[in-house]
Amino acid sequence: MEQNKNAAIVAYLTIIGSVIAIFMNHENKSSFASFHIRQAMGIFLTFFALGYPIGYFDSWMISSAFYIFFFILWIYGFLGALNGEEKSVPLVGNFYQRFFKSL
Repeated sequence: MEQNKNAAIVAYLTIIGSVIAIFMNHENKSSFASFHIRQAMGIFLTFFALGYPIGYFDSWMISSAFYIFFFILWIYGFLGALNGEEKSVPLVGNFYQRFFKSL
């Protein structure tokens, strides 16, 4: 379980951490680690995909709300990995599980 938990925690560190966690989980496939890898990968890719257009709004209120929203999603997922829970992040977690089901 410790190896699986380590892979889940590494997945939330950066987008590169998510890729590293995929390789860490490749040898001993764990549903717990795979769950958190899908969540983290979804959070990071959505952040990057939406962050670029949000930057063009030129409004600190919109940008701040965007960053706070994704920071809360990240904290929610990261704390779930630390506590050994498989709870989807609010609003988009189930979508990430379906979209990244091959990971």
